[in-house]
This record gives sequence, C-alpha cells and structure tokens, in this order.
Amino acid sequence: MSAGIRSLFRAAYRADPLGVWSAPGRVNLIGEHTDYNDGFVLPFAIDRRTTVALGLRDDNVIRLASTFSDETVSLTLADLDAAVAGGRVTGWAAYPLGVAWALGQLDADLAGARGVDLLIDSDVPVGAGLSSSAAIESAVAVALDEVWALGLDRRTLARVGQHAENAVVGAPTGIMDQSASLLGIRDAAVFLDCRTLETRTIPLDLAPNDLAVLVIDTRVHHSHATGGYRDRRASCEAGAAALGVPALRDLGVDDLSRAEGMLDDVTFRRVRHVVTENARVLSTVDALGSGGPAAIGSLLDASHVSMRDDFEISVPELDLAVSVARENGALGARMTGGGFGGAAIALAPVAELERIGAAVVDAFAGAGFAAPELFPVTASDGARRED
Repeated sequence: MSAGIRSLFRAAYRADPLGVWSAPGRVNLIGEHTDYNDGFVLPFAIDRRTTVALGLRDDNVIRLASTFSDETVSLTLADLDAAVAGGRVTGWAAYPLGVAWALGQLDADLAGARGVDLLIDSDVPVGAGLSSSAAIESAVAVALDEVWALGLDRRTLARVGQHAENAVVGAPTGIMDQSASLLGIRDAAVFLDCRTLETRTIPLDLAPNDLAVLVIDTRVHHSHATGGYRDRRASCEAGAAALGVPALRDLGVDDLSRAEGMLDDVTFRRVRHVVTENARVLSTVDALGSGGPAAIGSLLDASHVSMRDDFEISVPELDLAVSVARENGALGARMTGGGFGGAAIALAPVAELERIGAAVVDAFAGAGFAAPELFPVTASDGARRED
C-alpha cells in the first residue's frame, strides 16, 4: 500500500512524501438514520481503505491530487475561510479542504501549520453507502493532526470530519461514519452513543462461527447532499418538536401510540423507524453478547423492512439483493448506509457466500439491473499512520 502511493506521490509532486496515513470505510451493521437523532449505532470499520501521502511545503499552500480525478487543487490556508464562505470549495476536494477548514473552526491552534501536498487514493467504493467520504476525511484528519502537531483525540477528529461534511460538503450527516473510521477495532464493532459520543467495543466473533458479512453493492449511486436524506432529517426534527423532546432518542417504543395520534402518517412512520431502530441496535448488542452473531439475523431483517416501509429509503435493487440473499442462505440482510441506492449487507455462513453471490447476480440480470459488485468484508482497525 505505502510503496504504491509513495511512487504516485513522487510522480505527481517530484518529491518524496513525509509519510502515509490511511482510514477505512465502514459497514453499519445496524442503526440507520439514528445518529443525527442522538441515538445508537453499531458500525464496524472495513478492510477497504483510503490512503493519503503527505509532503510538507515551505509556504502555506494546500495542494491536492488524487487517483480518482485528473484535477489538481491548490488553496492557501489563509484563503480557506473565504473560499468556504464563498462556496468555492466543491467536488472531491471539499472533503480534504473541509477537514483543514474545520480544524480551525473547532479551535485547533493552526498558527504553526505549514502548507502540504496531499495525494489521495482509495479502494472504498464511492456512493455505495460504505462511507468513502468519511474515509477521506479521517485519513486527512489524522495526517494533518500529526504533521501540524495538534494533539487532538480521535473523538475530536470525528467532530472535525462531521463538521466538514455538514458545512463544506453540504451533507447533513451525523457523526457515525467518522467515528467508525477513526475508532474501529479489528474483529469488533463500535457501539456508539451519538449523544454522549461514548463508545464500547463489541466483539463480532464472525470467523470463529464460520460467518461473514457480504457486501452487495447495487451500483446505484447516492449522495447524502441531495434532498431525500435532508428531507428525512427534517421529518425527524419536526416529529421530535411536535412530541416535545430534544431528539427522537428520547422516545421509546411505548411512546409510539401517543405519537401516532399526534403526527401525520408520513412523519409518524419516520419517527417509528428511528425509535424502533434504536431499540434494534440495543437488542443487537445484547444478542451478540449472549448468543453470538448467529442470533442477530432477524434484527437485520427487521431493520431493512423498517427502512423500506417506514423511512422509505430503499430502492428495488436493494430490496432484491436482500430478499435473494435471505432465500439463499443468509441469516439476515439489510441495506446499509443512508439509502436511495448504495449497498446491502448479508450475514451468512462462509460456505454459502458463493451461492448467495451467484443468485444475486442472476437475479439482477433477470430484473434488468446493472451487475452488482459483491465482496466480503472483515472488521478492521481504524485510521492510522502506515509509514
């Protein structure tokens, strides 16, 4: 990994990088659209990563290049505020530049910050609901934190990435993705309370139980900066306000009968998804501890039904992937990520992965859908320096 990106950096900048950092994408095992409602989530970092090579400059210019764009972007640190305010930070560059800007916004002392050259590479699929954006943000955040000697902890860097995504990219996301990318632990999920930002490591024990998580990327690309995601968040906020609570986190399943009588049908169903999804996350954590990963399949299934029917963020490709996976041996399956496209995940015996994959590919072809991309993922460590 490091040797390859070092060579690419030398080709782009005619110099050697100071170092190489990386951060993973993530799969959200369960807990969708609960993060910005102050709720609970259970993601894990995956073995697909974004890698950043960085070299120091003698001026205050940030220069960006990547393997997924022919564009090179340059901006001075002094011009960051004006560029963000003027809407001049756009496209893929908004993620790394947004992080540099957000570090200053969150009161990091950038007085000694020097300019940098960055080269970004990634094998996290874009638009698949695996948080390619947070992988970029987190890799850049840990790199800048180290070379600018900021000394920020991982939870603060997660807030930096979220602020960049909200304020610069324009995606009203919660803090789950950055937290998973920065706090991930090998062979475990990260149980995150999105109100307190407290985390707990939850062992997954997939391999000892001959189980795996299969990602089914539908190749239907989505964007959190578009209207559907924003509309769902607005509905959740409206529901919380109507019910007199700070966030939907403060409601339990027993409150739903009251909510149904107070809210219009659409808002009620949005609220019901979040409230029941929070309960499913807590049940999943308990089930993993008491019965192991084979005990959580029905919770994954119920999560998908809720996202399909109550939150209405699934698409036909995701529904087909989930149903075919279940019919061919998966213990449970659900869409993962913000919805409106992206990927589904299937929890399945390792021995059934090939059969599930072949059945999904055949079903997509029969439905006239584009061929999906399928690959297993393992829970991996979070952002780190590679060399």
